[in-house]
Parts: sequence; C-alpha cells; structure tokens
Amino acid sequence: MVDTIFPGITTCRVETPRLTANVLERASHGASKTVVFVHGNVSSSLFWQPIMLSLPDDVRALAIDLRGFGDSETLPVDATRGVRDFSDDVASVIDTLGLGAVHVVGWSLGGGVAMQLLLDRPDLVASLTLQAPVSPFGFGGTAADGSLLTSDAAGTGGGGANPDFVARIARGDRGDEPGSPRAVFRATYVAPGFSAEHEDIWVESMLTTKTGVDNYSGDSTPSENWPGFAPGGRGILNTLAPTVFNTTAIVDVEQKPAILWIHGVQDAIVSDASFFDLNQLGKAGIIPGWPGDDVAPPQLMIQQTRAVLARYEAAGGDVTELELENCGHSPHLERPDEVRAALLELIG
Repeated sequence: MVDTIFPGITTCRVETPRLTANVLERASHGASKTVVFVHGNVSSSLFWQPIMLSLPDDVRALAIDLRGFGDSETLPVDATRGVRDFSDDVASVIDTLGLGAVHVVGWSLGGGVAMQLLLDRPDLVASLTLQAPVSPFGFGGTAADGSLLTSDAAGTGGGGANPDFVARIARGDRGDEPGSPRAVFRATYVAPGFSAEHEDIWVESMLTTKTGVDNYSGDSTPSENWPGFAPGGRGILNTLAPTVFNTTAIVDVEQKPAILWIHGVQDAIVSDASFFDLNQLGKAGIIPGWPGDDVAPPQLMIQQTRAVLARYEAAGGDVTELELENCGHSPHLERPDEVRAALLELIG
C-alpha cells in the first residue's frame, strides 16, 4: 500500500458539531498567519502536501478533507443547499480549532466552497485564493451572462457523471487503462505531457471519494430538454448545478478580502470549452442530438469568472489573476513555484 502522508505532515481528527473531519497540518514555529486549503472533487487534502511543505515557517498550513472525501466522515450531501454542506463543514473546523480569520485556498469545487464561505462567514476569510475554481454561476447550463439556458438546468448535475468512472472509483481501480482514475488524472487534472512525481499518491487520493447518490456523483431527474436529464437534490455534482449554486454575491460583501485567481490555459475541466460540460460534448458530436449553439452553448466558465471578479474589483476589492501557460487543472502541482510566490505575495 502506498504511504500517502509526506514526511513533515501530520494528521488529526477534529470533532465538530457537524462532522468528524480529517485535517492535515504542516508543523510550523511561531506562525503569524494561517492558510487553510480546500480540495476539489474526486480528490482529498493529500493533493495539498507539496505546497504545504514549501511554505515558510511563519505560515501555519492546514488542509481539510470535505465530507465523503479522504478520511473525513462520510455524510450525505444535501445539494439543495448548493455547496453549503461543505462550506459549513469548513467553517465548523475553523471554529472548533479557534483559528479565526484564515487565508483560504480553494481548488475547483473547493473554490466554490471558498466563495460560499466568504458569503456566509466573511469573518473567517482573511484572503481568498481561487485555483481553477468553478464559475460563480455553477457548472454548466448557463449563458455567458450567467442566465439559465433552460429553467431546469438540463444537462447539469449528477446525471452528467460517467457511470464507468464512478464504478472504477468504487472498486479502487489503480490501473492505467482508459477510463481509470489514473488515466483521467493524466488526461484532465494536468496538462498534456506533464509527469507527476507522486502520481500514485494522487490516485490514492482520488480513490478516497465515496460513491453513491448521497455523495459522488448524486442523483438526477428526467427533463424534456436535451440531453434528457436535470439535476437532482442529492450528492456532489448537484451542489454545483446553476439552479442552486451562485456565488456572484461576493461582489456585494461589505469587507472585501483580496482575491488571487490562478488558472491554467490548458485546463480541461474548467475552461470555455470544458469536456466535462455536456453542451461542449454535444457540440463536439460525442453526445448525439445536440440542439445547437442557440439552445445549448458550452458554458464560458473563464469569461464568467473574469467578469464577476472584475465587478468585485470595481466594487472596491483587490483582484490578482495568474494565468499560466502550459498548465492544466492543477497549478499547485504543475507550476508550484509560481503558485507559492503568488500566494505568499497575497498573504503578506
């Protein structure tokens, strides 16, 4: 079995009123600031270990496993609340540990969780780093301005998951054949040609994802609109459906922490042509019956995020965008020096 914990990283169980959470920590001495890392979908806090270890001694670094991931408690995810089950869990860990305001780093789904945390508990967010974050309008099903393409957000949520991939996670597939978690990591988590030094650990992290309708990937409902399904109310993928997820109100928060937005140009998951967006798959001919750009255009995820963050800046917030060439969905693995330097510049 692969040893997944790096030397210098410790793990602990944090009992909160909401859940028992697994937390990774990099030991620090005389820390004057605290960074809390929040992972994305089909991953865990294990992914954060290299950057945690690279931070200077005056930074306390912690990473939290979300419910149903890593070694945290497996609890149902109520997707009718958007990502609030996750953001409330993160807040409960911060409160239980008495951390106060922290510098929050959220990746992908975790970026959505971090934005929701800012909305609901602004007292806990000293700064916000969004790495390859989900659009503030959710994942899929929206026009460039964020409006719904169909009233039921057809084509988004739990029905969009590949059942074979879900089954491979459930049975702990560590192979490298097409469709395996390892193959998906190589094809979509990082840019083409990137060789991950600790790939076995990243695969183990992906395999900690708990499967089922209450976790990954969730349920769905029938739809009269293409491609025939709409979001359900349970499980992870439904938390990002645009019918329940919208964090654009960060523009209106009274006290605006500085935001750092990091994303890779070759990101296959969060982009203006994401191959995890069913409208993009329809446009590419992979899913039959696509009704065309007038009805089901691919979501312009990067354009949407940039537009919302521009509004945040216009309203008095400070925003820094770090766009990285030759980089995919995992900048902290692919371009660690630039990510670390930008994060340290942000937190001062």
